[in-house]
Amino acid sequence: MADYQEFLDGVDRAAYHEGEWRWEEDGYTVTRTYHYSPPGCHTSCGILLYEKDGKVRRVEGDPLDPCTNGKLCIKCLTLDESLNHPDRLKYPLRRFGERGQDRWERISWDEAYDEITERVLAIKEEHGSESIVVVHGTGRNIGWQVPYFASACMETPNVSTFGFTGFACYLPRMIGTSAKYGDMIIVDASQAHPDRYANPDWQAPGVVLVWGNEPIKSNADGFLGHWLVQCVQMGSKIVFVDPRLTWWGARAAYWLPVRPGTDAVAAMALLNVVIEEDLYDHDFVDRWCYGFEALAERVADKTPEWAAPICEVDAEALRGAARLIATSSSCACQWGLAFEQQIAALGVTEAVADLMAITGNIDNPGGNALYRCAFLIEKRYGLGDEYIDPEVYAKKLIPATSGINESNIVSCADTDAILAAIETGEPYPIKAMFMMQNNAIACMGAQPQRILPALQKMEFNVVVDLFLTPTALACADVLLPAACFAERIGITGHQPYALGAIAQAVEPLGECKSDQRIIYETGSRFTDEAHKKWDDEQGFYDYLLRKTGYTYETLRERTWAYPEFEYNKHEKGLLRRDGTVGFATSTGRYNFYCPEMLHFGLSPLADYEEPPESPVSAPELAEKYPLVLTTGARPWGFFHSEHRQSPSMRRLHPDPTVLIHPETAAAYGIADGDWVTIENNFGSCRQKAELTTRIRKDTVSADHAWWFPERGPEDGTLFGVMESNINKLVPMRPGKVGLGASYKSQLCTIGKVEE
Repeated sequence: MADYQEFLDGVDRAAYHEGEWRWEEDGYTVTRTYHYSPPGCHTSCGILLYEKDGKVRRVEGDPLDPCTNGKLCIKCLTLDESLNHPDRLKYPLRRFGERGQDRWERISWDEAYDEITERVLAIKEEHGSESIVVVHGTGRNIGWQVPYFASACMETPNVSTFGFTGFACYLPRMIGTSAKYGDMIIVDASQAHPDRYANPDWQAPGVVLVWGNEPIKSNADGFLGHWLVQCVQMGSKIVFVDPRLTWWGARAAYWLPVRPGTDAVAAMALLNVVIEEDLYDHDFVDRWCYGFEALAERVADKTPEWAAPICEVDAEALRGAARLIATSSSCACQWGLAFEQQIAALGVTEAVADLMAITGNIDNPGGNALYRCAFLIEKRYGLGDEYIDPEVYAKKLIPATSGINESNIVSCADTDAILAAIETGEPYPIKAMFMMQNNAIACMGAQPQRILPALQKMEFNVVVDLFLTPTALACADVLLPAACFAERIGITGHQPYALGAIAQAVEPLGECKSDQRIIYETGSRFTDEAHKKWDDEQGFYDYLLRKTGYTYETLRERTWAYPEFEYNKHEKGLLRRDGTVGFATSTGRYNFYCPEMLHFGLSPLADYEEPPESPVSAPELAEKYPLVLTTGARPWGFFHSEHRQSPSMRRLHPDPTVLIHPETAAAYGIADGDWVTIENNFGSCRQKAELTTRIRKDTVSADHAWWFPERGPEDGTLFGVMESNINKLVPMRPGKVGLGASYKSQLCTIGKVEE
């Protein structure tokens, strides 16, 4: 930490224009801002955009940004390739050919809004407002606005993602941690402190538990994987849980290569060791936890010897990992989408949360910090549900198979129920969809062979995006061009530890407009003056910031702002509304036993459910499809289905790739670089083999979200989106109460493609 303080003291702040958000330098206009999407992820890194002649020409990391300290990944460093790409959409378009044909006519924004208004009002008149669905993609800085737009303007309760079965991205973890902690947990890598590693209250985690996540390639919302590398350099040890060997596993004290879908088994075995060997934090459990005895009984027989043949990890490795976690000074868990993308999503979330609680690693330095949105500008995570009419929202689609009558376990409509309603017309028909940068067919849509005809069945579709995607080409009737983050203003929405200003660096390309502007101008066609709360983007951000002491302009002047952060908030009365000590849960304690889960027919304790398709649950199926298929691991450069147009990204990763162990490949007659067919009982696709010993012999790991924009839109294949789409092998089937999915635990077989 002393070295980091020396670094801070040694930075020539004047050379980097401290206190300025814009300046002139060597013929460039430089704008200090935060990255956000589109395009790219939603880590919100501090960047410097160098503009000349109206275009961003160069991107550098901002060394004065407290969180990233000038570090950037390849997505930001090559940002100009996306911003200035010749294929970007520039004008509103209206389809005049058949859906799927590349036949468009340029129209004005007024003509586009007129068409949307006329078509939507006709559908509402004939089928009701609930027949309209509003969806948006991940991390678009519009999570606040879209629900309000859907409720107040379109008067529909159905706002969601689309195609993402089981809400298999963060929602199960949010629900699980809300029931357990009452708040979200995030690894404490010192990001809550502007002075970072030099902060006297912070300490590096004794152990970094990386579970189902590759933090260097896959940075979570508002999180940068380099922070954990820094912790390791400061002495943090690693426990790594993943069927693939990555940078983390190669340096780990314990690598636990679980069979995909059995993570909860490993977690319950770790809990068993901590309790049976009396390694748990007695003081924390006695003072701050509820249901310990029930948990102890639940895992009493879940020994490492019980777990080993199920998750296929050595019992002594499980025992050693548990001991290391429990006896270290602290442990911070960085968990990934693997938690949501298995059928037992809530079970594994609860089990790993319990492991952190039982070892006392909640809101402690170097542990798992409890966070809310910075300065409390939002209730939680920028979901925007507080702006929605409750009477409208109560009518949203929920899973028919959930066994519950209430719709409040999640705040948005259920994506599986939306697809079922499109296909069957029950409980009511879905006739129109408004999609804000949601490339469902290429990216998150399980069984895209169902998603595609469903979207083409709609009476009317509006798509907003940066590029003509397979989804837009397949179904859009009106196609609207979105501005990228460098062409608009905003505030970072996924950094719970700080606020950051997104400053516009260049004018929008062509006639592109920001998502916020499109939402406002479209919505204003459907509302009276009483519902028009904001007449511009800055006004909306000023409203969000109204309790912080900042306006958008004053925040932009300083670029970032940190609220005061305290550890051990449960001891200080900082979590509960009445100011009493404890957690923001119904019991006031951390809940090993969650009474609320019983209301939804769920287990109140951590549990395990075998994947529906596995060698254990479906042995006859496994004879035909003997390999375990896991999907969705992030490569360098791509953010889901984005960046396929980028020359730099495609040089790094030119083809869709499936990782296969060399011994497994030899058994199938496959050589490195061969194109292979991946097939199971749901579908098949083609990808290129990469042979590596970094994967379990019984498991293959396939890229997701592939399409080929270089083919052009006119060849009739929707940019080849179905050819290498691994989601064709994933069922559109959620877990209990509509949560969790099987993206990472299917069965398959492979075969060499004979040219």
